Amino acid sequence: MKLWGGRFEKATDRSVDDFHSSISFDQRLAEQDILGSIAHATMLGEQNIIPQADADTIVSALAHMLEEVRAGTLAFSVDAEDIHMNIETILTERIGEAGKRLHTGRSRNDQVALDVRMYAMAAIRTAQENLRALIRALLSIARENLYTVMPGYTHLQRAQPITLAHHMMAWVEMLLRDIERLNGAYARADSMPLGSGALAGTTYPLNRERVRELLGFSRITNNSLDGVADRDFLLEYLSSAAISMMHLSRFCEEVILWASAEFQFIELDDGFATGSSIMPQKKNPDVAELIRGKTGRVYGDLMALLTAMKGLPLAYNKDMQEDKEAFFDAHDTWMKCLTTFTGMMQTARFRREKMARAAEGGFTNATDAADYLVKKGMPFREAHEVVGKLVLHCLKDGKAINDLSLAGLKEFSPLFAEDVYEAISILACVRGRNLPGGPAPEAVEAAIAQAEARLERL
Repeated sequence: MKLWGGRFEKATDRSVDDFHSSISFDQRLAEQDILGSIAHATMLGEQNIIPQADADTIVSALAHMLEEVRAGTLAFSVDAEDIHMNIETILTERIGEAGKRLHTGRSRNDQVALDVRMYAMAAIRTAQENLRALIRALLSIARENLYTVMPGYTHLQRAQPITLAHHMMAWVEMLLRDIERLNGAYARADSMPLGSGALAGTTYPLNRERVRELLGFSRITNNSLDGVADRDFLLEYLSSAAISMMHLSRFCEEVILWASAEFQFIELDDGFATGSSIMPQKKNPDVAELIRGKTGRVYGDLMALLTAMKGLPLAYNKDMQEDKEAFFDAHDTWMKCLTTFTGMMQTARFRREKMARAAEGGFTNATDAADYLVKKGMPFREAHEVVGKLVLHCLKDGKAINDLSLAGLKEFSPLFAEDVYEAISILACVRGRNLPGGPAPEAVEAAIAQAEARLERL
């Protein structure tokens, strides 16, 4: 008989049991459910809501069950619907009448809200640690490549010379913001809902602050309706995951391009690439491609929960059972992508000579040629036009700006002098951009130090 079956004259249809049951996925909340129950039972005993002897018996039995959960030896049944009723059923089977007192002053509504918040808080800390590991890997690449010149792109066209270190630091900035977003999600999850009951609290003299203290939350929820109906914190986690996966996907797109014969900027380690079943020469960037593909899956998890929540009146509705599969799937997918991507980047080899050669082509120093004329007194718009004509001339002759003689340059402007060649050399173009946030080695070194300090604070 169901624990809630007193009001019913007929058992639920077997197909409804299967449809209704969530134990197949919410058993992941077993540890949180037991920890919450231990805190709740401890408080019930301290408040004399249930006999202290019963509270002690419950806590002892739950502690043993927690050990079984962690060892993977506690078996669950679909007949008990969900993790909460499974834990209570097993507890009652083991200790008898005392087990039936555990649910005093509590509803599955506030119980699941508690479990999911606790799981989300742990998931956030896991995600942040994996993000930190990736950031540290990128910082290492940046430190080793302060002088590795490469082209920067706009519209996927060569634009201006930068360094590989500067490029890596752009991704570091994005990932640091991913950690910051998760701090916000954690703060919103860090609110203890137990005591909200089904929706209106309870007449028992619960000590909610005591439960909060035992479970390590920073505060309790302020409204019993909101306490059981809120899933904003999960949506915020999923949003953070989706944004971070977008960052990974963009990064993967670059890795895929850079690994191609057309770029040849990066050589992926054999352990993070695959081959072809028919073309023996192939080395495919499948890891990067799969992460790019899995980004859509995490987007779908976010949209699934947004859609499930969008029409729900207060307070709890069974629709909210759909929160867990989306949350668990997004978390699992994101964590696998983060750890695999980190390994791929740690083992990749960058082809510095290919990057340098690419930076020297495509007129990436054209802006610096215009800036050279500006520094000689020419208005920027006029300098822009002069260098534009100069580039067109070079394109027709198949030359770079540096290939022209000084006499040839003077045909476009008498302001050109012998010092122009040094001014528009690729390394000079990079070193001249020494503003904070720029690609000059000194600026990037400062950015690395700032990022390391920021990482320590987050």
